[in-house]
Amino acid sequence: MKNIKPSLEKIVPEFGSSMYYETFSKDNKNKAPIWHYHPEIEIVYVNGGTGKRQIGSHMSYYRNGALMLIGSNLPHCGFTDRMTGNSSETIIQMLPDFLGTTFFDVPEMSTIGRLLEQAKKGIVFHGDTKRRIGAQIESLQNLESFEKLIGILQVLREMERTDDYTILNAEGFIVETALQDNNRINLIFNFVQQEFVRPIPLEEIADKVSMSVPGFCRYFKKITGKTFTQFVNEYRLVHAAKLLHEKQTSITDICYESGFSNFSHFNKLFKQFSGKTPSMYRNELKYTVS
Repeated sequence: MKNIKPSLEKIVPEFGSSMYYETFSKDNKNKAPIWHYHPEIEIVYVNGGTGKRQIGSHMSYYRNGALMLIGSNLPHCGFTDRMTGNSSETIIQMLPDFLGTTFFDVPEMSTIGRLLEQAKKGIVFHGDTKRRIGAQIESLQNLESFEKLIGILQVLREMERTDDYTILNAEGFIVETALQDNNRINLIFNFVQQEFVRPIPLEEIADKVSMSVPGFCRYFKKITGKTFTQFVNEYRLVHAAKLLHEKQTSITDICYESGFSNFSHFNKLFKQFSGKTPSMYRNELKYTVS
């Protein structure tokens, strides 16, 4: 078994800029498949395509692209891969105090300050709002640093003004400030990502982070608001949703490919998670726009 280490991503802004802006294309894919975290706030716009959305303890499957605002040190996974089918992916990353420690406290900026506070739980935007703001983000690509800065503030302003969003970890996701805690939760998440297709005993994952089983269970529930079993099953269900879209294999095969050993249990959990049976979900995919 490979050694799975947590990843603290080091982000280096381009010369003469306080932020990092990059667009990935079909020929230049974003290579960030593992769970990672960084102190920078991150805006991600995936133009078209389908894929997994894993931010904090939230997991879901997106279609027709995605727009997300991710707060400082909130662990997340890469949102695209060779199967996503998106036309491009744009990311913007900046430290919370990139304009000074009190910039977002002034009256004119206080609403954006509250937006960035909410972003610590992860925010996803929907429908026409997603596409409209996404187009604004893409239009910044070739601007000079000053114009790009103004454009990012305008993007944040549009995000703050809309009601067309969901807070992903509304019931709570805690990232302790100590580096040890960031490393621990990311090690757990990366381990699940690598090993979810097989049973993961609590004794094994607790040992990975040098904790007793009861201590691990309390810690994980405190951090994520979920039990470890619930978290692993949700990861498997999102993977199953991805396979239902991307592969024409039987639903039984997808059940086992996703780490479930009992087909009726898989059907029951999938319906609880998505509101549809796997067969209904697959049949409705071609008609759904989100």
